[in-house]
Amino acid sequence: MKILYGVVGEGMGHAMRSRVVLEHLLREGHELEIMASGRAVEFLKKRFDGQGSAAGVNPIHGLHMIYEENRVRRGKTLWSNVLNGATGVPKNIAAYFELITSFRPEVVVSDFESWTYFYAKAHRLPIISIDNMQIINRCVIPEDVYDGHETDFQIAKTFVKTKLPYCDEYFITTFFRPEIRKPKTRLFPPILRPEILAAKPVKGDHLLVYQTAEGNDGLADTLAKTGLPCRIYGMRRDLKSDAVEGNLTYRPFSEAGFIDDLASSRAVVAGGGFTLMGEAVYLKKPMLSVPLAGQFEQVLNARYLTKVGFGAAADTLSDPKAVATFVERIPEYEGNLAGYEQDGNKQILAALDEFLDRAAAGLV
Repeated sequence: MKILYGVVGEGMGHAMRSRVVLEHLLREGHELEIMASGRAVEFLKKRFDGQGSAAGVNPIHGLHMIYEENRVRRGKTLWSNVLNGATGVPKNIAAYFELITSFRPEVVVSDFESWTYFYAKAHRLPIISIDNMQIINRCVIPEDVYDGHETDFQIAKTFVKTKLPYCDEYFITTFFRPEIRKPKTRLFPPILRPEILAAKPVKGDHLLVYQTAEGNDGLADTLAKTGLPCRIYGMRRDLKSDAVEGNLTYRPFSEAGFIDDLASSRAVVAGGGFTLMGEAVYLKKPMLSVPLAGQFEQVLNARYLTKVGFGAAADTLSDPKAVATFVERIPEYEGNLAGYEQDGNKQILAALDEFLDRAAAGLV
């Protein structure tokens, strides 16, 4: 089939997840046209532009967020999106006219991306949503999960509800399983890149620390006080080689090196992003999550990580007690993670194949 695939560029988790699905679709012989925004464009271009039956990766304007001091700055985010949207929207419209004349898609897959969704609705094409965000609207979120974040929860729920309404199916990736409250909704384990599936987890001594947001100046002192070796990514982005300071090792980013450090870690200290959290859970690594303030999706992930007993959540990493308490409870979290299982990506990819078969037969 000819498939139009949209990938939102806010954060790299959508691109990483979509990469796995796109590779599967190519192996199955489908023709692809990929629309992406933000950092997802270059990530996907390196892997798919002109490869096999992939016609190309098309850059489009997408929404983005501005972070400062470990929180979302709503005013700056809104203004930046308004300014960029004034020039981005005409480019999107031009891209779609070109698609209409040259590709003629038969079905649309959207990873939280709006323009491909609009294309599907305008041309009455079957559309399926594959992402982790729809869980906020399509499942029952208990009060204890959003306690203290009621406003952020309602804002996020309204945004997600209006993002991709009335799709034919919603496939939601998640390591926790709240009650489904809307039809045409299915829950699947996180989609994992092949490098994670191939990784062999071993129990090491070090903490893997991934922190890119500003405003955690006290983190280094807190980690130093643990006495544990810490391999730190993201805090010094200009590094070309390791920088060792006592028990802290600051590392330049390397995908292979990061995965090795993750698989051999004792535990993980990071934000509230879904992708790394899902990878840590799969590799049975306890995690201390510090979600970005004002980003409810990260709060949701962190609160559920605690709720299911796979790790802990903290508002800040500047408090040594939060890290020390987490380290003390690592054996408890390891025991809870021991029972977690998922069958790679087979379940969701098989369900996608079944959806495409029904779409080809005119049953969607």
